Amino acid sequence: MKKQEINNLSVAELQAKLGELTNQYAELKHAHAISPIANPLQLRTVRRAIARVNTEISKKDLQ
Repeated sequence: MKKQEINNLSVAELQAKLGELTNQYAELKHAHAISPIANPLQLRTVRRAIARVNTEISKKDLQ
């Protein structure tokens, strides 16, 4: 997700997106542990998206 897309979401939408990304990351980790996934860089991109969403949630909570 782009930073611009994340900035436009509300806190409730960010929480929903965080849960969705966390589940996606867990599924990717599980699939990669069983057999190597085609694009292992997906793990990094999803992990970074989770960090971006967490940062935006924290930023909006402080305001």
